[in-house]
Amino acid sequence: MRTHFLPYYNERPLPVDTLVLHCSAHDTDEMIAVLEEKELSAHYIIGLKGDIIQLVPENKRAWHAGISSWRKYDNLNHNSIGIEISSLSMGQEAYNERQLASVESLCREIIDRHHIPARNVVGHSDIAPERKPDPGCAFPWQALAEKGIGLWYDLTEADEVSENNMLLLLQKIGYNISNPAAAMYAFCRHFIPQEIRIEQNIHHLLQNPYPQDFVLNEKYLPVLKACCAAYQK
Repeated sequence: MRTHFLPYYNERPLPVDTLVLHCSAHDTDEMIAVLEEKELSAHYIIGLKGDIIQLVPENKRAWHAGISSWRKYDNLNHNSIGIEISSLSMGQEAYNERQLASVESLCREIIDRHHIPARNVVGHSDIAPERKPDPGCAFPWQALAEKGIGLWYDLTEADEVSENNMLLLLQKIGYNISNPAAAMYAFCRHFIPQEIRIEQNIHHLLQNPYPQDFVLNEKYLPVLKACCAAYQK
């Protein structure tokens, strides 16, 4: 790991209890230049070769989440650590093994240091579903959850949840449901990636992160209920 500290941070008003995973369609040096140009930051970036660069100390509030919410919090910059991962496809194609090894090791360290609960390991699209598509439908959430990083669902637990209203289930998991289509699509990016449409035009994807008429198929209600069971424990 090396450091390239950016000045775009301030003091935290809250302790760290959330880890936010992002991706950017740039490798490390270009990503740093883009962040500097936009006066933004993350705590870490992970490049295409798995190299890790720290940009902001963990005890400071980096400017990575933007307008966001998850569970009881708004403005996730206050209480989260942000990791940007290089992905030229914006997470629509598989991340490489070197990157994922770095993601796993860095996430483990951060989670252990700050005692971050599994339900608070999230993607940028989870906390900002109207605005962001990252870390994308190819991000290996299930594989990471099996290694103790984040949560996945067990369909056998779906019957533990009596609620059948999809929006209320999404809200119980942690999503902001003020825009139902965006929340449902963000849920699919995380848990039902086969429902996500691949977009070759990255600029268009960034400007249109979800289909405005999207409705989650009711056949996925058991998945949604099983997720709710996992996130409510």
